Amino acid sequence: MNLSICVISFYFLLSFSISLFIGGLYFIINDMAIFIEWEVLSLNSSSIVMTILLDWMSLIFMSFVLFISSMVIYYSDDYMHGDENLNRFIILVLMFVLSMMFLIISPNLISILLGWDGLGLVSYCLVIYYQNVKSYNAGMITALTNRVGDVALLLAIAWMLNYGSWNYIYYLECMSGDYQMTIIAWLVVLAAMTKSAQIPFSSWLPAAMAAPTPVSALVHSSTLVTAGIYLLIRFNLLFINTYLSKLLLLFSVLTMFMAGLGANYEYDLKKIIALSTLSQLGLMMSILSMGYADLAFFHLLTHALFKALLFMCAGSVIHNMKNTQDIRFMGSLINMMPLTCTCFNIANLALCGMPFLAGFYSKDLILEVVSMSGLNLLIYLLYFLSTGLTVCYSMRLTYYSLTGVFNFSGLGSISDCYWIMLKGMLGLLFLAIMGGSMLSWLIISTPEMICLPPLMKLMAFIVSLLGGLLGYEIFQFKISWKMSSMLNYYTTNFFGNMWYMPTISTSYMNRSSLSLGYKIIKSVDQGWNEYFGAQSIYMFSMNFSKISSILQYGNFKIYLVMFVSWVGLMFLLMLF
Repeated sequence: MNLSICVISFYFLLSFSISLFIGGLYFIINDMAIFIEWEVLSLNSSSIVMTILLDWMSLIFMSFVLFISSMVIYYSDDYMHGDENLNRFIILVLMFVLSMMFLIISPNLISILLGWDGLGLVSYCLVIYYQNVKSYNAGMITALTNRVGDVALLLAIAWMLNYGSWNYIYYLECMSGDYQMTIIAWLVVLAAMTKSAQIPFSSWLPAAMAAPTPVSALVHSSTLVTAGIYLLIRFNLLFINTYLSKLLLLFSVLTMFMAGLGANYEYDLKKIIALSTLSQLGLMMSILSMGYADLAFFHLLTHALFKALLFMCAGSVIHNMKNTQDIRFMGSLINMMPLTCTCFNIANLALCGMPFLAGFYSKDLILEVVSMSGLNLLIYLLYFLSTGLTVCYSMRLTYYSLTGVFNFSGLGSISDCYWIMLKGMLGLLFLAIMGGSMLSWLIISTPEMICLPPLMKLMAFIVSLLGGLLGYEIFQFKISWKMSSMLNYYTTNFFGNMWYMPTISTSYMNRSSLSLGYKIIKSVDQGWNEYFGAQSIYMFSMNFSKISSILQYGNFKIYLVMFVSWVGLMFLLMLF
């Protein structure tokens, strides 16, 4: 039964992915989009309408999500082989993918919220899949951080009551300068920052590594964390050339720098790759805040290909190392797992922007556009420092895990023996090599000439080379020991702990703050507010209805009493 549900899901998603990709190519060639309105329910003058937007962007993104999901599900059949609840795991992954599909095709804030909340709920269920204290804590910080974005989206929906519809796509161009749309833009950017884990909401993303590795491959490549980027790509007309775009640029570049710096101090294999995802999300968000939405989407697609492959290779290594994730216990894996390490190296080089791999076409273009944009010196330096740090931690990871001395506690059967996992990885290997050039010809139809001075043209190559050399030289055991003894403990702890953001995010969720919230609820929401608010209105309405119903009985005694009272009142008034 387990094998059948995996295979059926794999073939269904793969066939759907291929057909959507062909449809996306047709839409690009003919420059067309389809807007579908389906009237679900009509009651008197009110109607509930489901809207669907199909254009080249949504179709190609859906095809990528479905292709990566199919490979991850096929890979999970081997990775989760000993799990008694494999069917439940696969169904949760399918619900996750369905929520992402719902979000991609929605031009309506209500249906976007359904997909958005679906992603948040199912991600919580997947993060706590391994039922232990660490998973529960990680799931809680993930859910609570994402609830901030959900509330922002709900407020944006409430604010759109000022317009005639929740289909935001109608108002993007004509209402871009309106102050009400500006408020909606602020709320949408806040929601996207929480979902895409930008500063100060970054702490949940490495914590979500408590989920099984196939889920990490799916979440960090094309679904949960990219939902915020995709939403801002759709809303990009609202905040281009505004104060909001400058603020978003600062936060995203700081996120990119912080994640790149933190990955160089991390020893957990999955957390290093998670921090690299955070760095790339900062890169996408920053280029998006400058107004280059197509470039951000281009890098979103290429990043999805090699990051899914990178996580799947890491999962294969962890599986072989008997669930050990510390890279200090690895080493010389290239001799025992040559095929896995080949895929791992290709994905790593694509992440670094190695020429003619998938990541090169989008990353190099983004860095050249940044060089041409006339940014200030701080943003420019942080951009290229972050690029160098990416190559630095990638070389460090290669040095610790793939080369050097084998450091595991016991020599087990470490080999490329999991064929289903290898087939899942090889399905993504071709696209991690060729996907960038293919997409560059499709998305960027007209080649553009970027003229820069030779030094600025070579800047990306120079910082990558320096970062690689630094990563190899510094993180050898002898030199890294001397470096750590030279640096202060608090300095290394600050850089390695994401600038204390996980501590800040969790330390205030203690017993005293929760008890304060309980007291506020009891004294305000369920206390005076309830007594003078809803309950008071209820009691007044009930008593008034009793009096009105008594008056409507038509009893002669009541009218007699009312007449006598009225005469007595008039007599008193005449006396005074």
